[in-house]
Amino acid sequence: MSVTDLSETRAWEAAAAVPDPEIPVLTVADLGILRGVSLKDGVAVARVTPTYTGCPAVLAIELAVEAALRDAGFDARIERVISPPWTTDWITEEGREKLRAYGIAPPAAAGNSVRALFGETVVACPRCGSEDTEKLSEFGSTPCKAHYRCKACLEPFEHFKCI
Repeated sequence: MSVTDLSETRAWEAAAAVPDPEIPVLTVADLGILRGVSLKDGVAVARVTPTYTGCPAVLAIELAVEAALRDAGFDARIERVISPPWTTDWITEEGREKLRAYGIAPPAAAGNSVRALFGETVVACPRCGSEDTEKLSEFGSTPCKAHYRCKACLEPFEHFKCI
């Protein structure tokens, strides 16, 4: 492995470890919004895709990724990549498990599911696994989550909506 490859790997690892400000158990890599990190003329360039256009955390995430790269010893720059747009399908399996363990039901696969895109999917309780749940509100603590309640264990929970 070349010095450049090692440096790019180190830059990726620094950027990938940045937590999401809204769901701190997830990293930007878990969410799939860190598209890549490369070295260009000695500058670590991180490519980041917002989860959606109006996401209030976009700037905070970009600044945190830039700071992580600088803290790792790199000159840094962020490139916002909007095409192709992010989808919840980009959340890693590890990220989905972290959501579940944190008490948030992960989104269904959306790529080929019109039903999932329009919220017509079964949402399993992240605590007990029951599929006997009901939506209480289309919007939760953030626009990308909805409030649900499990009819089996009676616990409320959030569901990360399919985008």
